[in-house]
Amino acid sequence: MSKQLNIVSWVLQLTAAIILLQTLFFKFTAAPESVYIFSTLGIEPFGRIGSGVVELIASILLLTPRFAWLGAVLGLGTMSGAILSHLAILGIEVQNDGGSLFILALVVFLSCLGILFIRRRQWLPLVVKFAGR
Repeated sequence: MSKQLNIVSWVLQLTAAIILLQTLFFKFTAAPESVYIFSTLGIEPFGRIGSGVVELIASILLLTPRFAWLGAVLGLGTMSGAILSHLAILGIEVQNDGGSLFILALVVFLSCLGILFIRRRQWLPLVVKFAGR
């Protein structure tokens, strides 16, 4: 990977990891907005805590160069669920947040897509290997 792509990857990794880690506080402390969201989805408290654990693991992996691609996969999956929940059930704006949670989910989603593209040489051979079985 070129030096420029490595820098872009790290910017995307840090962006996604920081956002994911920042939202953990609200999930793990049962902040009213988090409880409201997961209650509305019908998965409180297990969905809130479970998604928080997955996001913590994704953040750690995103900060580990060898496994950043795996953190991006987890982040992409988690944010896909968040985005779909916003579009189908919650709405873009939740409790007058101006759509900030939705925007943050989109930023993490797009960052993870970028990481997967940049680091495709790390994960693509695994996919090809397992697809050939």
